[in-house]
Amino acid sequence: MDRAARLRVALERDGGTCIWCGRAFTAQITPSTEHVVPRVKGGPSWPENEVAACRRCNADRGHRGPVEWLEECERRGWEPDGARLVRALTQLVDAIAREGGQRRARPYVDAQLRRLRRRAAPRGAGLA
Repeated sequence: MDRAARLRVALERDGGTCIWCGRAFTAQITPSTEHVVPRVKGGPSWPENEVAACRRCNADRGHRGPVEWLEECERRGWEPDGARLVRALTQLVDAIAREGGQRRARPYVDAQLRRLRRRAAPRGAGLA
């Protein structure tokens, strides 16, 4: 599947907004495919590892991890879609289990999901 097809899949699945800043895509705010797990950290170019992000967020994020970038977006006063990020990481875990391989990505994805769950847990609650 080429990049344009993967972008169409991401837009159909995730809607017409940037996962990181929440801006709606327009002629001026164009979408791009964003690897949830960066390629340099072992992330595959699979639809399950790609979401739609605006070019600004994609460029600003660089190779930062998804949870680190989510927190940076919040510091900037943006409204990142944390639920969409959890969904994307969970779908990637399922795809890795189904397809195999991705030895480098597996522990990274697991660690990112743990961080997201810790952020979502109420203060003082034990982790499940």
